[in-house]
Amino acid sequence: MVTFFEASLQNIAVHHVGNAAQNEMYALSSRPLTFTDELIPQLLLQYFLKPFEKANEVYHLNHTSNDLNLNEIYHFATAIFADKANFQEASEQIAKYLYKVANHPKIKGGELYVVYFSNLQIEGSLLDAVGIFKSENKETYLKVYPDNGNFQVGYEENAININKLDKGYLIFNVEKENGYKVVVVDNTSRANEAAVYWKDAFLQLKIRNDSFNQTSNALGVYKNFVTQKLDDEFEMSKADKIDLLNRSMKYFNEKDTFDLDEFAGEVIGNPQAIESFKTFKSQFETEFDSPIANQFEISGTAVKKQARVYKSVLKLDKNFHIYIHGNKELIEKGFDEDKHLNYYKVYFKEEA
Repeated sequence: MVTFFEASLQNIAVHHVGNAAQNEMYALSSRPLTFTDELIPQLLLQYFLKPFEKANEVYHLNHTSNDLNLNEIYHFATAIFADKANFQEASEQIAKYLYKVANHPKIKGGELYVVYFSNLQIEGSLLDAVGIFKSENKETYLKVYPDNGNFQVGYEENAININKLDKGYLIFNVEKENGYKVVVVDNTSRANEAAVYWKDAFLQLKIRNDSFNQTSNALGVYKNFVTQKLDDEFEMSKADKIDLLNRSMKYFNEKDTFDLDEFAGEVIGNPQAIESFKTFKSQFETEFDSPIANQFEISGTAVKKQARVYKSVLKLDKNFHIYIHGNKELIEKGFDEDKHLNYYKVYFKEEA
């Protein structure tokens, strides 16, 4: 999604943002960084941008009032894109704003980097971008160095691992009227109740409803329908559910475009189940304010990502796992009266 082999780092300001709930303050630098070592900018490019090579979701900045000008980050990014002379002042305002919203007691303080990039590529276009990154976790590194014909071992405390970016996002100077294109990295555990501030309170993001998102949502809704909803209305074995999931994945792998009626007929089949699925889909769209079109172009990248969580494994107690990838008619379920145990009978032509 994002590549940086042609990118260059034009400006960088570093500030420290503490946690107000812990009586910590913020500290602002008075001017952008300058470098005397040519290697440092290259290391920073890797630290800031390498994690975004695997980021697929594209967002837009948003505001609950639908007035983008009320989104502080949108305001600051627009000022920087309009005139690079605004960079330092805007970076300081961004640090103050982060300090204001990051008020959960479990949020860690750390360095905030505001960076201006040029020639950063997203979706095939070379664009300028503003990056905002935060380093929260520090590590200790050993250093081995020669000393009078021998070697000594030292260490560096509170250092940053350039292969572990904690939080970051890139705002690309395009689609301004929609809230710019924004890509996010956040390695905070989703189970952490303080994690939501980066996307929700600080950035106020709304995911862009493109083919990637449409495909991901459609597959996700269908998976939840099969695994959670079908049991309420139909009696189905786990093997039958796996077969339904496999058929949906086959559809998305073989088709270029999604058509709801075609998908329902080919994959679900049962008229009552089709109506139930359409109702389930509508409920998702309403609850999450994320409409899924009845026809859209299928994203191969999204299909591959969803395939990782589509389970085709039938787990039997702690003894056996059966992987079901094809014709479910070749597997039968029964009950042995003598042993008082369930069983599966599997038909095959030859062992692999």
